[in-house]
Amino acid sequence: MSHARSIGTGLAALCLTILSTQSAFGFAASMRITGKANPPIGHYEFCQSHQSECVETSGDLGPMILTEESWRKILDVNYTVNTSIQPMTDQEIYGVEERWDYPRTVGDCEDFALLKRKMLIEQGFDPSDLLMTVVLQPNGEGHAVLTVRTDRGDFILDNMRNRVMLWSETEYTYLKRQSADDPGKWVRLQDGRATAVSSVRR
Repeated sequence: MSHARSIGTGLAALCLTILSTQSAFGFAASMRITGKANPPIGHYEFCQSHQSECVETSGDLGPMILTEESWRKILDVNYTVNTSIQPMTDQEIYGVEERWDYPRTVGDCEDFALLKRKMLIEQGFDPSDLLMTVVLQPNGEGHAVLTVRTDRGDFILDNMRNRVMLWSETEYTYLKRQSADDPGKWVRLQDGRATAVSSVRR
């Protein structure tokens, strides 16, 4: 299937995805915030070297209105970054356990998400709707994705798949993400699909 046809299919399936997910499982389209959280050390250090990108905003105006044009941009950016960057661990790239930065040819999961966020901001998206997010995979390993807040729900841009999905469609347990008010701060998330998370490294 061509890239253009894939995007068209994604547009056609958007409403069905949202309706089927909510009606079948009763999950909210948007994540629930339960309080403040410590930022990941990698993002804290990223903000020290990219201070202009972690400045407090004038206030949260609410989720963006999702249009056909903005949906196309979201799908295109997710696909473009996923197919142009080769996944490698920070240990393989930098020789350290954790480092967040913009990738050029290779990157870890958070690097993919950072680049997608930057590209969408350059295309006119409000930074308050583009939130770095930390999750747990089913195998218990940590992972980073980009959440896009919209009036149709919170959508996930993930380097592990080209399909853009509602957060509640994914297999992840959601732990925390950037604050919409202040990109340098983070908030805790409550994942109603998970019965319990025994331990979380913060």
